[in-house]
Amino acid sequence: MIGLSDANATKIKPLVKTYIIWWKEITFESGKLGLLINGCVTISDKNGNVLLITAWFKEEWVNTEADFFPLVVDYQEKFYATWKIGWNRFQRREWRPSDTATLTARLIDRPIRPMFPKWIVNDTQVIASVMSSSWESDLGFFAITWASLTLMMAGTPFEWPVSWVKIVLTNDWKYIFDPTTKEEENAKLNLVVAWTLDAITMVEAWAKEVTDKEMLDALEYAHIIIKEMCNAQIDYITSYKKEFWIPEVKIIYNLPNELLYEKVKLFLTEEKLEDLYGKWKKEFQKILDRFDDEVRAEIKKWESLWDLSLEEKALVEGDENLNFVWNLVYKRVKDIMRKNVLLKDKRLDWRTLNEVRDIIGEVWLLPRTHGSALFQRGMTQALTVTTLGWPDDEMIIDGMMPESTRRYIHHYNFPPFSVWEVRMLRWVGRREIGHGRLAERALEAVLPTEDEFPYVIRVVSEITTCNGSSSMASVCWSTMSLMNAWVPIKAPVAWVAMGMIFDEETWNYKILSDIQAQEDFLWDMDFKVARTKDGITAMQLDVKIKWLKMEVFEKAFLQGADAIEYILWKMIDIQPKVADSLSPYAPLIMSIQVPVDKIREIIWKGWENVQRMEAIYNVKISIADDWLTTITSVTQEGWNKAIAEINEMLWKPEVWYKGIWKITKIIEWTWAIVEFRGKSGMIHISKLAAERVSKVEDIVKVWDEVEFEIIQVDLEKWRIGLKRKFETIVPKVDESKKEEK
Repeated sequence: MIGLSDANATKIKPLVKTYIIWWKEITFESGKLGLLINGCVTISDKNGNVLLITAWFKEEWVNTEADFFPLVVDYQEKFYATWKIGWNRFQRREWRPSDTATLTARLIDRPIRPMFPKWIVNDTQVIASVMSSSWESDLGFFAITWASLTLMMAGTPFEWPVSWVKIVLTNDWKYIFDPTTKEEENAKLNLVVAWTLDAITMVEAWAKEVTDKEMLDALEYAHIIIKEMCNAQIDYITSYKKEFWIPEVKIIYNLPNELLYEKVKLFLTEEKLEDLYGKWKKEFQKILDRFDDEVRAEIKKWESLWDLSLEEKALVEGDENLNFVWNLVYKRVKDIMRKNVLLKDKRLDWRTLNEVRDIIGEVWLLPRTHGSALFQRGMTQALTVTTLGWPDDEMIIDGMMPESTRRYIHHYNFPPFSVWEVRMLRWVGRREIGHGRLAERALEAVLPTEDEFPYVIRVVSEITTCNGSSSMASVCWSTMSLMNAWVPIKAPVAWVAMGMIFDEETWNYKILSDIQAQEDFLWDMDFKVARTKDGITAMQLDVKIKWLKMEVFEKAFLQGADAIEYILWKMIDIQPKVADSLSPYAPLIMSIQVPVDKIREIIWKGWENVQRMEAIYNVKISIADDWLTTITSVTQEGWNKAIAEINEMLWKPEVWYKGIWKITKIIEWTWAIVEFRGKSGMIHISKLAAERVSKVEDIVKVWDEVEFEIIQVDLEKWRIGLKRKFETIVPKVDESKKEEK
C-alpha cells in the first residue's frame, strides 16, 4: 500500500463494497488486513464465509535467466474456520495441505497463468486462506476470482479479470450456483469453469453420463454468472484506484533475442526439419540437439566471414556460449510443426488428426492381486491394480470440512523412469494428486452402490512408460482392472486427450486426438474427456490463448466421441465383461437379510454365537438396525463355513428332511432329545430301530451323531417328530432246507 507507515496505518479506512451476484450477496473488503503485501482482499457472504486472498509480486533479486514464469499458488484450509481443533492428538495444528487444498491450488493456478505475458520472470505468489466457513459449501471456487482481483490491485501485468464459478445440474434439469456439498453429491453434473468476459480459460467437470448438449448448455449458463463476477471486479478495482492508488511495478522479462531468427530460418529449412518426423521421443530430442549444434557452428562461420551486421556481431560476442541459439531452434521447429498441422493436417508421427495410436492390453497380469490390467498405447504404458477391502477400510477424510469417508480411492504414480529421467523419489506431488482425482471422478459415475457391492475399492495406476496422455491410460485401464477384479461397474469408461492449434492471424484451428509427448508443446488448448457409450463422466480443459468459441467444444466433443468409440472397442475386446468370480486372495463380503424373529438365534446369549463364529472362522459379522447381516472374511473358505452355520440357524424344518442330529439328552429310557441347526427335536424309542428296543441307551448314547428323518412338524408348538434311519432286518432263510421242501 502506497505511503504506509506506523503513523497512518491505524487511520486507514477500509474499502468495502457489496455486490448482488446471481441473487447472492457478496462483500469485498481491502485496507484492513495484509497492509504490507502488494494486494490483499477479503470476500465474505451472509452465511459467515470469509476468504482472505493475498498477492505478492517480487521486483528485486529476480532470477533474470529463468525460462519459466515462477508463479506459486497456495490454498490454505484453517481448522479454526470450521471451529475444529483438528489434525491428531499429537499435532494440533495445520501441517501439510490436504488433497482438497492441493487440488484447489491447482485450479487457481491454471486459469490465471495464461493471463500473464510471455517471458515474464518476476516471482509471483497468491495465497488463499479460508478464515471462516459455514461447512455448507466449498469456498475454493471463489479464490480464483479474488486472486484475479488482488493481482490487478498489486499492479502486476495481469491482462484482464478472470472469474471462476461452480454450478451443478440437478436430476430434474435445474442449475444451482454455489451449491452446497449435499447438492454436489446428488447432482447430475458438477461444473467448475473459469472465464474472462469473452474467453474461456479452464474447465473441470464430473458427471453422471450427461450428453454433449447438457454440457454445452451448462457452460453457457456459467458464462452468464461469470460476466457478473468480472464486472464486479472491474467496478471494485476502479474504486480501489481512487482510494489507495495502484503502484507501478518493475516488470522483468527474459525475452529471447530473435535478432538472428531470419538467418536461422534460411539455414533450418523445412526439408531439413523433415528429419523430426516419424521419430520417437528420444530420437526426436537427439535431432533437436543436433540442430542446435549445427546452428551454433553456422553462426561461428557467419561471424568469421563477416556475414553478420554490427548488431548481430555484438549479440554473438556478448554471449560466448551462444545460449540464445536454443530458443531460435525451438521457435523454428514449433513454427514449422504448427504450420504443417494447420495447412497440411500433417502430424509428427504421420497419423491423421483424429487417429488414436494403436492400443494393446493384458489383464490378470499380477496373479496375487485382486485385479490388474496393463494398458499400452504406442509407448505409453499404465499398469493399474485394484485392491478390494473390508468396509472398515474406508478412507477417513479429516480436514477443515466435516469428517467424511470415501469407499473408492484412485491413486496415480508417475516415477522418473517412466520418462527416461533420474531424480530422487519423493512423496507424491500436485501432478500425481490431480491426475488421481481426475481418474477417480471419471469412474465414480459407473461404480456400484454400497448395497450392490459392499467392498472398499482402491485403484492404483503405475505409469511405467510415458509418451503423452498418461491420464488417458490410467482411466481406461482402471476400468479394465475393476472389471478384472469382479467389480460390477455399470459401463466401461474410456478417456481421450486432445490438443488444439490455433492461428491468431487467420483464426484457423485444428484439433488433434491423442497428442503424444513431442506434440505437447504445440497446443493452445488441452482438452480431455471421459465417456461411456451413453454420455460424459468427466472433462478437463486448459487454454493458453485468449480466444475460444463454443463451436470448438462442439467439434472437440464430436472428434473425441469417435476416438472413444475406438478405445472402448479395444477395451471390450480385451476384457469383454466383468470377471465371473472373485480373486481367491480377495476378502469375501456378503450380506443376508435375517427375519426379525430369527435374529436371536444368530446372536444368542450375549452375542455368544457371533463371537464364536468370528473366532473360529476368522470373519467379521455386522448386524445392522434392519437386521441386514454382513459377513466379511479374509478367505472364501472361512466365509463359506460361517454362512453355512448361519443358514443352519435360519433353517426351517420340513417333513421327510434327513440330516445328522446330535443326541443331547435321554429321558426315562424312552425319549431321546436331539439338536440340529440350532433346533431341537424328540424321538420315541419306537422310532429308533425296526425291532423292539428295551431302552434308548441300547441304540444310542448322549453326544452320538445319528442320521434322522423328520416325520412330524408343529411350528406353533415347535415340536419336531423324528425317526432314526435304520435298515429293516429280513430273517435269513436256510437254502438247504428250502431245497428239501
